[in-house]
Amino acid sequence: MNSQQKGCCLTRYVRQAVIMVGGKGTRLRPLTNNCPKPILPILDKPCTEYFIDDLAKAGMEEVIMACGYHSEQMAEALGDGSKQGIRVTYSYEDHPLGTGGALKLIQDKLDDVFIAINGDNFMDIDFRAMAEEHFRSGADITISLSTTDNPCEVGIVRLDDTGKILEFKEKPKPEEVFSNILNTGVYVVNREVLDFIPEDTMYDFSKELIPLLMEKGYRIQGYKDPGHWMDIGRPKDFLGANLLTAEKKFKDHDWSKQSKDSKISGSSYLGKKTKVVDCVLDSAVISKNCKVRDSKLTNSLILPGCNIDDCTIENTILGKDCRIEDCRLKDCVIADGTVLKDAVLENVRGE
Repeated sequence: MNSQQKGCCLTRYVRQAVIMVGGKGTRLRPLTNNCPKPILPILDKPCTEYFIDDLAKAGMEEVIMACGYHSEQMAEALGDGSKQGIRVTYSYEDHPLGTGGALKLIQDKLDDVFIAINGDNFMDIDFRAMAEEHFRSGADITISLSTTDNPCEVGIVRLDDTGKILEFKEKPKPEEVFSNILNTGVYVVNREVLDFIPEDTMYDFSKELIPLLMEKGYRIQGYKDPGHWMDIGRPKDFLGANLLTAEKKFKDHDWSKQSKDSKISGSSYLGKKTKVVDCVLDSAVISKNCKVRDSKLTNSLILPGCNIDDCTIENTILGKDCRIEDCRLKDCVIADGTVLKDAVLENVRGE
């Protein structure tokens, strides 16, 4: 099979991607106390696996996971790529190196041009079209772009008429905002630019390397992708990604085989071996191996293995293997293995 038959133009030029997943996921605690953020589930599937699936469909041949925190769990959850028909390998840090340092660590394993992905994000992206734009423009780095209503929380850019990035600012102060166009954390990269990153040093790819390259006159190109983008680094965003995916994949799905005397509406999902009895679910994602009785769940995410009886749960995430009875929970993030009875909690994060 030639490169044109497999993955069209992308594999003729780009066959390799790096997913940067070295962070500790502190903003998602307590959910990440026992599980690294890149394998937290979106509809019972590790969130990073969606990237691997999309890369495989685009004709990629190799994905390198640049790991840090709980690396062994990540390899166990994501595997070697045989399921997707792609090679997945793992790079391990002895100490935190940042996104730039993680790429420097594996520089000698990288192709002349490769894709780099920030594992904090969840998105739809056309990798083929992005690679085409990179080669068409003659860029040294191409950045996938979207728009935002909260520019102070992200990296923003200003473009010229050709798509060249003229200005780049990471998480600006309100008075520094000049654009609502954001960096989504997906890049096509010429390996040679990694020469500017010092060895064995904490170094940030977007905050340090990109501004340095712009100062030196390297071409940084923008690629505007029409797909959705989410930073899943916070509980509300992780919940949102689950609800959005449920809406896309299971809208108007018939859940009658897993439910009895229940009303299920909105962006809802029931995982394998989950049973729901005498419940009202309005935009609720209930992961696999859960049992829910006599309860009302609204805009909430229940991770695997939970038992819920006679509860009202709203805008809340329950960690794995929780036991909740006769409780009222609102705007909470509850740790794995929590047992609660006759509790009323609001804005609680933890056990």
